[in-house]
Amino acid sequence: MPTFSYEAMDHTGREVKDTIDANTQEEAQQLIRQKGFFVTKISERAKGGGKKKATAKKGGRKKKKTFTFGKISTKQLCTFTRQLSTLQDAGLPILRSLRILEGQCKPGVLKNALSEVVDDIESGSTLSEAFQKHPKAFDRLYCNMIKAGEAGGALEAILQRLADFKEKSQTLKRRIKSAMVYPMVVITVATAIVGFILYFIIPKFEAIFKDFGVDLPKMTIYLIKASNFVVKYYYICLLAPFFFWIILKLIRRLETGRYVTDRILLMIPVMGQIAEKSTVARTMRTLGTLVQSGVPILEALHIVRDTAGNAVFERAFSRIYESIREGETIAQPLKESRIVDDIVVNMIDVGEETGDLDTMLNKIADNYDEEVETLVESLVSLLEPIMIVVLGGIIGFIVIALFLPLIQLISKLSG
Repeated sequence: MPTFSYEAMDHTGREVKDTIDANTQEEAQQLIRQKGFFVTKISERAKGGGKKKATAKKGGRKKKKTFTFGKISTKQLCTFTRQLSTLQDAGLPILRSLRILEGQCKPGVLKNALSEVVDDIESGSTLSEAFQKHPKAFDRLYCNMIKAGEAGGALEAILQRLADFKEKSQTLKRRIKSAMVYPMVVITVATAIVGFILYFIIPKFEAIFKDFGVDLPKMTIYLIKASNFVVKYYYICLLAPFFFWIILKLIRRLETGRYVTDRILLMIPVMGQIAEKSTVARTMRTLGTLVQSGVPILEALHIVRDTAGNAVFERAFSRIYESIREGETIAQPLKESRIVDDIVVNMIDVGEETGDLDTMLNKIADNYDEEVETLVESLVSLLEPIMIVVLGGIIGFIVIALFLPLIQLISKLSG
């Protein structure tokens, strides 16, 4: 019976080297797994004591990759981070935890990334170094927090903190999106109905009015002109939103264009407040989480600036970054930027003086999350009557514009 030399890990992550007798390599792997070991390498020994053939089987399985594009979803990353945090709290070795999660993943960007991460860690790389090679899956903030956790020997705590951070950010985004679904659906359906009336219904009334030679009031003339435009240039109406989106994207490619459009967004009533407060909540939570995790303040500010998502806030954090480099505080340049309320500046100032900056930043984020939720509910409540009034006005205008000539026509025929 052939003898196989193998290398494996036990449940604590300790490396085990031994030999085992089996008829085939597959049988040998099965016997090793029955002992509670995880096979990392196995080879058959020749009768003379040497190795007959060597095959490096990572986990005894071939890794298949699928063609993918794009990034992983925030929800998928949240789930992965929470699961990895739970496995680390249970005391499993990081390599085994990653293999378990890789096996659970559906084919996609994350599964491919984890496959390569496992290979890199087996080759001697750290977890943060392996993650940094996959920016589509793990962003800079993610990698720096993992790096801080490794340096401080508190990877389990950092993963839990990172999972909490990702989940809170995802919850805020989900609330905003879910609140905006109803208004967007109503506006889309209303636009489609009005377009249908202008394209199909109004031309038929126009033909009737021409046949009977009815004098048309100005309201009807304007309605018919709008209908003629829609009929003649329907492709422009259909493509206008797409062209507007393309032009906006091109403008935002320029640094000045991004700043101007983001500044205009912040000036819009209610919507601007939501954008402002959600950005403050996200940036303060990001900075607080990074500081709490032990990331150097300059690196943390650099990450926050890159993940702010608003050019106005990016410029403000650039000034704060330069202020810190010169030995000053965060509060003063933040106050001069005038992008946050005075209460935020005061809380940060107190946090810097007491050495409890991370706690203050997280409290600010929690308060602003609540304010964003309240503003979103207010916006939805405000949009409902506005939509009713606007849509009622449009339908009312169409009805009156059509019925005025009809009344004249009926009077003419009856006379």
